[in-house]
Amino acid sequence: MSYRNKTYVAFASEDINSYRLMQAWKENQKIDFSFFDAHALYVARDTSTRETIKGRLRERIKNAKQIVLLGTTTGKKKGSDGKSFLAYEIDLILELNLPVVVANLDGNREGDNAFIPSPLLEADYYTMSVSFQPKIIAHALDNYVPGFANSSKVGAYHYKPEVYKKLGL
Repeated sequence: MSYRNKTYVAFASEDINSYRLMQAWKENQKIDFSFFDAHALYVARDTSTRETIKGRLRERIKNAKQIVLLGTTTGKKKGSDGKSFLAYEIDLILELNLPVVVANLDGNREGDNAFIPSPLLEADYYTMSVSFQPKIIAHALDNYVPGFANSSKVGAYHYKPEVYKKLGL
């Protein structure tokens, strides 16, 4: 297996603009947000077959050490439907036991499971829900992810308001 140092951003195709915004945050000198984007690896073209795309997704996720899931109702629906590419990604996340930061596009800080796909909920998978803001996403990647593998926690978690206040949010 190759070295796992990438961040894989999982999202419903309808939420691609938010993924592009994350890429812009990364490039902006005034925003302290950086990640090694797994989407740059194993590019598939729109004309690729479904199986080819799944193979590319598997390779990208195998190179990831962490996942940011863009949390929306559409993402939850597609991630739960068992047939979309997002559902396939969720299955791989479970298979590879990768930490998942759910970045709620509606700004929700509580992580009330509204955007977490049912396979993660049914597995009582340890996730961290945050609002869609670079500081708190970076905080979760720096703090939740390192302890994920050795944690006995299960289910959906979120940060208390004090964490957001400390980060100036």
